[in-house]
Amino acid sequence: MIFRGNFNLFLPVSLFGLGLLVGCGPAEDTGSSGGPMMPTQVVAVAAKTEAVADTLSLIGTVAADEMVELKSETAGLVESIHFTEGQHVEKDQLLIELDQSKLQSAVVEAEANQALSQSNFKRNRELLDGNLISKQEFDQSKTRFEADTALVDLRKRQLKDTRITAPFSGTVGSREVSPGQVISQNTTLTWLVSLDPVKLEFNVPERFLSVCKTGQTIDVKVAAYPQNKFEGTVYFVAPFVEPQLRTTLIKATVANPEELLKPGMFATLDLTLTIRDKAIVIPEPAIYRTLDEKRAMIYVVDAENQAQLRTVLVGERKSKKVEILEGLAEGEMVIVEGSQKIGPGSPVKFAPAEAADIYQ
Repeated sequence: MIFRGNFNLFLPVSLFGLGLLVGCGPAEDTGSSGGPMMPTQVVAVAAKTEAVADTLSLIGTVAADEMVELKSETAGLVESIHFTEGQHVEKDQLLIELDQSKLQSAVVEAEANQALSQSNFKRNRELLDGNLISKQEFDQSKTRFEADTALVDLRKRQLKDTRITAPFSGTVGSREVSPGQVISQNTTLTWLVSLDPVKLEFNVPERFLSVCKTGQTIDVKVAAYPQNKFEGTVYFVAPFVEPQLRTTLIKATVANPEELLKPGMFATLDLTLTIRDKAIVIPEPAIYRTLDEKRAMIYVVDAENQAQLRTVLVGERKSKKVEILEGLAEGEMVIVEGSQKIGPGSPVKFAPAEAADIYQ
């Protein structure tokens, strides 16, 4: 696919004006006998069609797919730790256990009180049916039983909270506590991060919002791995424009199977806006730049094997290829080497096919 990039070819002095170009073209070397000019050997390739993308270059920040600070919901003594720093863990895997002895005793006590209040409640219901106690006494026993039942549930939940488990699969961060340490409620124990996939968050100027939508693709690079290119897909476009910067937040998911991308990384990206499936492209060396950045000149070989100068409208540029929007048809032969030795109308002959292999 072809992307926008910098293009900095220099036009020879003789090509700055078409009139000068024609005037400075090589004169026919008729020799002493006045014979025709000998063909100049050139390297030429056929213009072909490829998928070309309009892209927008942006910067963004890598974020974890899921990231949570694990804390204790109850105070207690750290009894055991069941993970190592940087370890990959599965959802619901046990990470840390607190001492349970006090809470187990509290559960037993709560269950005993519940059993007693339940017995009183059942007996008072029978007495109420026989009009042997007042409705108020029955209501008090019922309320007591319900309160003791709720207390049992609370004590069991507190006992469960002594076992800290992973809420999702991911990688454990640094350990913030040690066995034997007494912790208070809400103490940070460690971090859990899900790294495959990761999210990429970036802001797009409001003038591009009309062509931004979910499902678009992005190509991502980070400084830590300059040779790697990561691909992602846009899944979220914010429903509002930030009024201070006049930009909109966009998020994409990026596959990260080797977990090379880390939350907080700075990233550069190319957002694919539109794709043209059948665009005409030619090698970059065939292009001569003009004063108009959108137009350039090329040499095309006509049916009589003569070089003809042609002005074309250029589009996207990247990977040593240039998109031609106007002025060239698929299959036409474009000169990529040897144009400095010829002028408009010069006879040419093609170099062996293998000479053009590097441009294919």
